[in-house]
Amino acid sequence: MKYLIGLLAVLSLLWAGLGAGSSALAAVDDPPPGSTVVDVSGDKANGFTIEHYDGTVDYPPTDSEARAECNEYSTRLERVRCRTEVRTWYHDLGVLKFALDYAHTHQ
Repeated sequence: MKYLIGLLAVLSLLWAGLGAGSSALAAVDDPPPGSTVVDVSGDKANGFTIEHYDGTVDYPPTDSEARAECNEYSTRLERVRCRTEVRTWYHDLGVLKFALDYAHTHQ
């Protein structure tokens, strides 16, 4: 679950940076950091593939696998919190995928 929260934080920062600094980054000839996400493919049911600038690839768990992990928490509050984080995380991955597809087709 810590992996999910960390990835959500990274995606949020990346999403914020896409709008604010895209023109400034385009003017610089330096390559982006290796951890920069360059492509997201897949969906929550079958699993996402997250590709980074340095060539590394992440395969986060599918939606059903993440929800199954949430069911392992002992209290109802922890399970609800986990499921909410999973829904938010996969929604954000979908938004990031759409934004990257749009950016790749409108360069």
